[in-house]
Amino acid sequence: MGDTRSGAVPPPAWRQLNQEIVSCRACPRLVEHRERVAREKRRQFRDCEYWGKPLPGFGDPNARVVLVGLAPAAHGGNRTGRMFTGDRSGDWLFEALHRAGFANQTLSRDRGDGLRLADAYITAAARCAPPNNKPSRAEIEQCRGYLVREIGLLQRVRVVVVLGRIGMDAYLAARAAAGLSVPRPKPAFGHGMTHWLGDVALVASYHPSQQNTQTGRLTRPMFARVFRRVRDLLDER
Repeated sequence: MGDTRSGAVPPPAWRQLNQEIVSCRACPRLVEHRERVAREKRRQFRDCEYWGKPLPGFGDPNARVVLVGLAPAAHGGNRTGRMFTGDRSGDWLFEALHRAGFANQTLSRDRGDGLRLADAYITAAARCAPPNNKPSRAEIEQCRGYLVREIGLLQRVRVVVVLGRIGMDAYLAARAAAGLSVPRPKPAFGHGMTHWLGDVALVASYHPSQQNTQTGRLTRPMFARVFRRVRDLLDER
């Protein structure tokens, strides 16, 4: 984890989980892709040593807010070794988190840049960078157990922010696998929508991918409103 503050969660449990994630080779297609990208590199990063392994989540183990994204970016997290670090999606995300008081800085370029999350934890549906940013259904299902275990370890969560429909589906499936309630019919995805799941509030947002931000589907004011809503929910609960 990026943050190792003490609290109700025993650090050995996190260490064990993260070691298992980083050493995972369960999905041959993802293993081949992430390692090939790490060898070939992007020209602008040719002098960098790529991470090239699955990514654990990171943040505050006592977080009341959990963010669930899609998967690491090939030349972002797969290069830097931390989710949303070193790519444009992360630029949007950490700016919004900083504005809302969940991060100590607006940018994150590498694992050693001093970024700390307060009251927030970031994870994803898939832990390896997938070809074309699209993990298969089977690959997401293979990763589900890791998210289930994170749900069990994060004992103070009050708000879950899902970044994109796949992040939402992954969280709801992991929640069901963890033995927690999931409404039927399943909640609809829509940017800015809030769903009450009993113990937590689920807030949906478009993913800050370039596909969404460069087309104007997601704007900075829209994204900022999501995290203002999160703050309001924490104040209410």
